Amino acid sequence: METRIAVIGIIVENRESTEPLNKILHEYGQYIIGRMGIPYRERSLNIISIAVDAPQDVISALSGKIGRLPCVSAKTAYSNVVTTHET
Repeated sequence: METRIAVIGIIVENRESTEPLNKILHEYGQYIIGRMGIPYRERSLNIISIAVDAPQDVISALSGKIGRLPCVSAKTAYSNVVTTHET
């Protein structure tokens, strides 16, 4: 199995989307390396950065699920480092 390291940048524009977002992140928790959240109160939004180490299709699925949430935007940046793991 090959994995890549990626960062998913997330902007949450409505607090009602935080609970479904957290459920998705919990579902993919085994792939998450770290998470940083910044509340931007002056603009009433939250900025979240998620670092993951996962297979390409898992990263794409996670980013896609996040991006389909209402009032949530997500963009993914991939590293060029690919690691092969024995299964």
